[in-house]
Amino acid sequence: MLFNHDNLTTLIEQKLNDNDMFALLNHFCQWLRNSEDGMRGQALYQLVKYLKQHKTLTENLAAQLCRWLCGMRLYPLLISNGILGREGFGRELRARFYEKINPSFKDVNDLRDIFFLLFNNKNDSQWLNNVPLQAWSSLLKILHRYTSAHDRETLNNHLRYEGLFAIKMLSIWLAAEEMEPELMRLDPSLLDADSPFVALQREVMHWIDARRTNQAFDDAHLQVMFDQSQALIERLKKKGATMGSSLGVAYLLERLEQTLDRLAALMEVFGSNRFLPRRILLLTANLASASADKHSMSKLWKQSVNMLSRSITQNTSDHGEHYITRSKREYLTMFYSAAGGGVLIALMALFKIYLGGVIEDKVWKCVAEGLNYGIGFTLIFMLHFTVATKQPAMTAARFADAVGKNPQGRAVNMKLAQLLVDVFRSQAAAVAGNVLVAVGIAALIAWGYRYVQGQALLNADQIHYQLHSIDPTQGTLWFAAIAGLWLFCSGIISGFFDNRCHYLNMRMRLQEHPLLKRLMPTTLRERFAEYMHQNYGSIMGNFCFGMLLGLTSVVGYWLDLPLDIRHIAFSSANIGYAIISGELGWAIFWQSLAFVLLIGAVNLIVSFSLTLSLALRSLNAEVESWREIIRCVGRILQQRPLSLILPLQLEHKS
Repeated sequence: MLFNHDNLTTLIEQKLNDNDMFALLNHFCQWLRNSEDGMRGQALYQLVKYLKQHKTLTENLAAQLCRWLCGMRLYPLLISNGILGREGFGRELRARFYEKINPSFKDVNDLRDIFFLLFNNKNDSQWLNNVPLQAWSSLLKILHRYTSAHDRETLNNHLRYEGLFAIKMLSIWLAAEEMEPELMRLDPSLLDADSPFVALQREVMHWIDARRTNQAFDDAHLQVMFDQSQALIERLKKKGATMGSSLGVAYLLERLEQTLDRLAALMEVFGSNRFLPRRILLLTANLASASADKHSMSKLWKQSVNMLSRSITQNTSDHGEHYITRSKREYLTMFYSAAGGGVLIALMALFKIYLGGVIEDKVWKCVAEGLNYGIGFTLIFMLHFTVATKQPAMTAARFADAVGKNPQGRAVNMKLAQLLVDVFRSQAAAVAGNVLVAVGIAALIAWGYRYVQGQALLNADQIHYQLHSIDPTQGTLWFAAIAGLWLFCSGIISGFFDNRCHYLNMRMRLQEHPLLKRLMPTTLRERFAEYMHQNYGSIMGNFCFGMLLGLTSVVGYWLDLPLDIRHIAFSSANIGYAIISGELGWAIFWQSLAFVLLIGAVNLIVSFSLTLSLALRSLNAEVESWREIIRCVGRILQQRPLSLILPLQLEHKS
């Protein structure tokens, strides 16, 4: 039988006679869940009106509901729902996975299982939040009115006992958490006896004693301890971003914050002799929403990965600052650095052409090309040169960091717009250095080869292939987007290994490594350890980016899919070899150069947008209005149009 207005009396009386309060509550939740959006509040008001008209039925319902609640242990629900388990990320993930394939028995006498049975749909939190708080309050008030004084006193005492016990347990957990080795690694000051968590637990016990004896309590110092504990958690999160984090650390810090928040919420509810309906309803709604996610693997993963993502993007953002030019000197430095990268890219493109001619096996040729890319990019980085397309993955994280650190507003939009202009100008310098030098060096090599050998460097088939590969009508832009995806991944890889390097304290590990002590003198070993600690992420990111570029076509070959890559720097070098080898003239050159710049635009847009999206989500930040930022960019360009691509008019920046 479904719960509706036509059978309210029959269904309520039947469940009360059967002493089955859970079934009645389940029908009630199903009724609200299946109601139309916007009508649930009205349905509750109609239920309240009905209960007012049936006094005997309402009194019986209120009495049995009180007895049912008094027979339940509330504190396990209060300290578990919405708070990650103490077993750790790995065991919690395995437990949730096992729950998916072999669900546990749900006991209707256990309030935790009852909440899960009542609220186990992923959309339950939505309809719960859509019901007006005033409607819930009206229902509570009518039940409170028809509850006898004895039942009311019994329920109040039971709720207070369970709530105070839950508060006591949560405070003890917080004090014990500070001895976790990972937290002590992040903040050695936790070894002090008067740390905020321990002091908070001491104050909470004083507060509980005062509540049990109905004595007045000055909570000023208690609030200070709450603030200091919250500040400590925030400090640990920031140190996790700078000193390296892991899923285990992210999980632990997430649990700490959840525990502190739940402790504060319970102390608000049980802080007075009267249980305020609004606070009870908010707490119940949070517990109900948490029940829907109780066994969700994706929710656990998102919660734990969130801080780890912040650590990775923070490291990426720190590197991104070095790729932004804000003065003529920085601009020229970027151009010369990119020019140096262009020289090596021209040589790497030539070696790739050579590999294509001497290796026939498709798989091994792709592996060799990947190594050529990977080693070449790593060498470019180690020589302090620049590859233009490596910038967006770094500068996007820097942009997201600027969004996350500032409140929204007109002034912030102008700052973000200026940052975009600075990023675009920096990118223009890098692209110009890479493309112009790569084309020039490639053309010079092709001309020198013709002069010395008396024949073209590339044959007719090779020239046709190079020109066909940059034709936008032949899937080139799709392949450029794939390269943009790998650029995005390379930024994440760099951030991950930087985070891992900080987490493992790579510097000290290498300085004290037994094998390195035998092979290197102390000074050289320390310099090597310092270099690897500072650059490990970038080295791995560059090498992995090269391997991803090289292995893309072999994956397409295995899967029989149109997969390949197009990269602006290598495409520019290739047209330099092709134009000179085929003596194709200026018209073909300018057309090819335009196609190459189009490839570069796709490379940059894809990598920048993907990185920016991820970085904003990891920082829980949001751009208030892209339209306003674009308008601010327009105003900047009206005043200083040359500043978009050249290091001019920068002295007039606001």
